Amino acid sequence: MSLLSPAQVIGYVALVLGVTGFLQRDDRRLKLLVAGECFVYVAHFALLGNPPAASSALVSGVRMTLSVWFRSAWLAAASVAVNVGLAVAVGAHGAQWVPVFGSSLGAIAVFLMKGIPMRLVLLTSTACWLANNVLSGSVGGTVLESIIAAASITTIVRMAMAARREVGIEVDGAAS
Repeated sequence: MSLLSPAQVIGYVALVLGVTGFLQRDDRRLKLLVAGECFVYVAHFALLGNPPAASSALVSGVRMTLSVWFRSAWLAAASVAVNVGLAVAVGAHGAQWVPVFGSSLGAIAVFLMKGIPMRLVLLTSTACWLANNVLSGSVGGTVLESIIAAASITTIVRMAMAARREVGIEVDGAAS
């Protein structure tokens, strides 16, 4: 497949949205940008002929959008159930379950977690999508998930350092 095929070009759009999202320290902006990335991924994976990844991306986009306004174990469970149900319906087999697992982890992260713990679980989800993208032949997706992993690690470190500075300021302030 050409690096400039319609499927790959759509993957590059997802790349821009995803990297921008994972550089955000604000959970709401992260979720909205990643939702956009997921919806673009639906078309990307459909054009690559990977229905389980396309359906997982669709569920991920809806779930990410809902998670901006709601935190709920029920929504996390419903998201995982719909994700698995769609994967079964489109005939997922073998490695096609990897993005389904990654998307399910993402549901747990965005509905039940926040801050650094959420980003650590999303990093694991990113690893699943990276494996899927390599296996699917997605150039933009492989670059995207690689950069998202690096951006996520950088953001997690920045957030941890900021938290440590806040604790240091509180300790110093309390000692005065």
